[in-house]
Order: sequence, then C-alpha cells, then structure tokens
Amino acid sequence: MTLWFVFALMTVAAIFAVLLPLGRGGRAQSQGSEVAVYKDQLAEIERDLAAGLIAAPEAEAARVEISRRLLAAAGSEPASEPTSSLKWRRAAAVLALAGLPLIAIGVYMPLGSPRLQDFPLAQRERGAGSGMALENLVVQVEQHLEKNPTDGRGWNVLAPVLVRLGRFDDAVRAYRNSLTYNGESSERRADLGEAIAAAAGGVVTAEAKTEFERARGLNADDPKANYFLGLAAEQDGRKDDAANIWRALLAKAPADAPWRPLVQTSLARVGGGGATMPALSDETVAASKDMNEGDRNAMVRGMVERLATRLKQNGDDVEGWLRLVRAYLVMGDRDRAMGASTDARQAVANDAARLRQLNEGLKTLGLDG
Repeated sequence: MTLWFVFALMTVAAIFAVLLPLGRGGRAQSQGSEVAVYKDQLAEIERDLAAGLIAAPEAEAARVEISRRLLAAAGSEPASEPTSSLKWRRAAAVLALAGLPLIAIGVYMPLGSPRLQDFPLAQRERGAGSGMALENLVVQVEQHLEKNPTDGRGWNVLAPVLVRLGRFDDAVRAYRNSLTYNGESSERRADLGEAIAAAAGGVVTAEAKTEFERARGLNADDPKANYFLGLAAEQDGRKDDAANIWRALLAKAPADAPWRPLVQTSLARVGGGGATMPALSDETVAASKDMNEGDRNAMVRGMVERLATRLKQNGDDVEGWLRLVRAYLVMGDRDRAMGASTDARQAVANDAARLRQLNEGLKTLGLDG
C-alpha cells in the first residue's frame, strides 16, 4: 500500500507541474513575444558594447536593424489576446486529477503483471549490463598498461579476466608480461600454458606442454600443471599415462581441493576411476566395494537423490551442491547437472560469498556461466 500511495503522490505532482502554468494569467504570453525577444537583443548589444566585445560602429548597425524589426513586430501584434476562462481551467484540472489515474489503472490491469516476482540481484549482475561493465574496466586497465607497461601487478590482474572474456591470445600476451615483470613462478607458468591451450581450442600444444613442464620443474606438485600434462597424455592416446598422472595428483590432493572433482571426472573418462561411481565421499566408495554393479549403482543413485532432496530444503550448502553436480556429471547425466547448477545459483543468489564459491567450484567442473 505504501508503494501505491507514493505512486499516487508522484502522479498528482506531475499533473500539477503541467497544469500550474495554465492557471496563470496572460502576462506570460507577452513575455515570450517577438517584442520581448528584440528588447532582450538590444539590451545584450549594450552589454557587449560596454564590455568591449564589439566595436561602436558594429553595435550601432545592429541596434538599427533590431530596432527596425522591433517596430515591425510591435505593429503586427494584436492589442490584446483573450484569456482562458478560470472555470474551464479548473474543470480541466479536476478532470486530469481524476481521469489520468483511472485511465492508467484501466490500462495496467489487463496488460500489467502485478504478481511478477522480483528479479534477484545476482541474476541482474549476470546480465549483459555486467558484461559491458567488465569490458569497460578491462579497457581502462589496458589503457593504463599502455602507459605503464612495466606494471607487473596490472598484467597479473588483467590476464585471468581476459581468459574469462574468451580473449585467449591477449591473455597469453598478458601472462608473458606478468612473468617478465613479476618473475618466475609455477602458478604463472601453468596459467600461461592454460591460456595457450585455450587459444588452441583446448588442445595441449607442444608450446603449452613446455610451459606446464616448466611449471612442474618449479613445483612438482603444482595441480594445474599436472592436470594438463595428464590431459596432454590423454590427447596423445596414452590413457594409462594420463590415469597414472591423475591418480598421483589425487593421492596428494587435500580432501576439499576445489579442482578435485575435475580430476576425478577426467580419471573416470580414461577408465581409471570407475565411471559409474560418483565421487560423493570416501566412505561411500568403501561401503560399495563388496556389492555387485547393479546394487552399487542403485545405492549411489539413491544417495544422489537424497542429497538433491536435502538441498531443495536447505540450499545454503555450497559443497553439497558441488557434490550433487559432480555426481550427475560422473553418471553421465549432464542435463541434470546443468539443472542442479541453476538451482544452486538461485539458492545462494542473495549471498555474494557463497555465490562466488559456487561459481568457482562449477568452473572446475566445466560448467562456468
């Protein structure tokens, strides 16, 4: 009710703003006539002459010409103009005050949507407007780096954003500059290799592989370097080598590592992790070892469904959502994985921290955006 009352006040204010000038006398009419315009021009000439902006001969010539037009205009204007009736003006005001809101309501009721739900902020931020804002920020950073090309921190910030925007060739250049001005690190070498692979459409080229090997030389346990070296082995047809690399990576990985689901999915893809076994927990795997294939699949699917039901009742569990999406992916049900990711984003849309954590986890699962 408060919102509608505010709308009503705004409507009344707008109507008065339009009708108030109509309620005044005929004096305003003469103020806007040609005579008033020419008088203003004569006064302006006197001001310019006093300020020294024009010479006296030019001022005199202009004064004569404007005076001639002033006399012509004064002679052609009628001596008086009829004023509108006060009674009719009041009637028009009453009609506008009462009629316009009624007409607006009459049009809105059949065409409007009073029960339309709110559009959450998180969804608005994912719209085109946020994309344009991000690109504008990138342009500003690029302009800064053109003037300050040795700003290593700027290149370090810009590079991953360029990857997100799909500008992989520019990201490769940015990562190279980051290495030049920030120094060597396994993370930067691995990020450069990832950008090179992305620019090649996901293929780990020889150049990308070299960067991953350099990253692993700086840190033998670098997860990104090891993952992509396993991917390179898979693309070369060496699935056993890929499986061995990924098994070793998982053996050293923390239980809550955000990239762990991606490696598990990849391992299952090359036949090294049991594609029918969604990685819900170590306890689940241990409990299912003595079951036959049918019973094991039924047990896992039942657990997945129970997890999905629980998350519908309490959607704040980001890790739970990621486990659910991961399980659907490993079971080969990508449509349900996409649906679960959408439900998860809606559930945490009002919590910026949880939404950011969820998006990072989904990105590792290949469901970014």
